Amino acid sequence: MAGELRAAIAGTGFVGAVHARSARLAGARLVGVAASTPERSREAAAALGAERAFASGEELVASPDVDVVHLCVPNHLHAPLAEAALAAGKRVICEKPLAPDAAAAARLAEAAFARGGGFVPFVYRYYPTVREARERVRAGAVGRVQMLHGTYLQDWLLSPEDYNWRVDSDLGGPSRAFADIGSHWCDLAEFVSGERITRLSARTLTAVPSRVRDERREAFERGGGGDDAQPVDTEDAAVVQFETDGGALGSLVVSQVSAGRKNRLWLELDGAEESIVFDQENPETLWCGRREAAMVLARDPAALSAPAARLATLPAGHPQGYRDCFDAFVADAYEAVATGTYPEGLPGFDDGARAARITDAVLASAASESWVEVASGETAGAPA
Repeated sequence: MAGELRAAIAGTGFVGAVHARSARLAGARLVGVAASTPERSREAAAALGAERAFASGEELVASPDVDVVHLCVPNHLHAPLAEAALAAGKRVICEKPLAPDAAAAARLAEAAFARGGGFVPFVYRYYPTVREARERVRAGAVGRVQMLHGTYLQDWLLSPEDYNWRVDSDLGGPSRAFADIGSHWCDLAEFVSGERITRLSARTLTAVPSRVRDERREAFERGGGGDDAQPVDTEDAAVVQFETDGGALGSLVVSQVSAGRKNRLWLELDGAEESIVFDQENPETLWCGRREAAMVLARDPAALSAPAARLATLPAGHPQGYRDCFDAFVADAYEAVATGTYPEGLPGFDDGARAARITDAVLASAASESWVEVASGETAGAPA
C-alpha cells in the first residue's frame, strides 16, 4: 500500500484518543472518527483534530477514503465492524476482545489472514523489559520454564456506584474482568515464555451483584451516585490455575475490585536456572533472580538485547510508559500494512482469537467447576 496511510477511528473514549495520538506519530492522516451519535462524532473530530466526523461506525468502515480502521467501540460491535471493514478491503486494528466467543474470533482471524491483516493491541509486549525477558528465555538463560504466576489487579469497579458499558453483558460480552485484563496477562505470559496454556481450572466472582447504571460514564471515571441499580451478570474477578504445553504450572488472579490497585500487571516466570519478574507499574526494570544472587536490570539501550533495545527509544533514566508501547505497536502495524512484512512480536487477529479461546475455557471451567482443555485452533499461515 503506497503513499500516506489514511486512518480512521471508530470509538472516541479513553482508548480511542490513545489510538489517535499513536496514529499521528506513526505518520498517518487522521481522516475521520465516529462516536456513538453524529453529534458526538462532530465533537470528537474537533477534539482529536480529525478531518471528518462520520455519522456511524458503519459509514466509517465503508468509506473509500480510509486505509486503516481502528476499532475502539464497545465489544459487541467489534466483530460486525471488523468483518465489514475487512470485506471493504481495509486493514483493521481492533481492541480486544476480538469477538464475544472463540468461534467468531476464529472467523475474523481467518478473514484477516485472507485479506491482508488485522492487529490487536496487546501493547504490553512493547515494553523493552518484556522483550528482554523474552530474549532471556529464548537464549536459554532461564532454563526450563517451571512456573508462571502473577496478577492483574485494578480497583476502578470497586463500588456499586462504579459503572461502565463493559458491565452490561449485552455490550461487553459474557466475560468482563478476564476478557478485559486477564487476556492481557495470558498473552504476555505466553509471549515471554514461548509456551501455550493447554488446560485450566477457574473460579469467577461477582463481588458487586448490582450497580448504579450510568451509560455516559467513561472507563476509570468514579461513580457519581444515583438509584437506578441494575443486576450484574459478569465477573469482577477470576482465579485461574493452568498447565502449559511445556510442562509448566501456573496461576493467575484477575480483579477489577482490588482496592488501591490501579493497574498491577505482575508476571513472574520461574525457570530451572533463573526467575524473572515484570511489574507493569514499574516497567523500567526487570528483576532477575538466581540461587546465588539477584539483580535488577535497568532499561538501558546499551545493555539490552537487540530486540529490546529497538523499543528503548529514550536514554536510561528517562522513563518510558504505556503510551510509548502503544506508539510502537501502531508503528509496527502500519509497517506491516505498508510493506506486507510483520515486525517480530506484532500481535495479530490470530492472537486475539487465541485470547478468546482461553476466555471461553475460563468461563466453561467456572461453570462446570472442572478442568477444561484450551482449544488449539491456530490460524493457518498467521504470522509468528
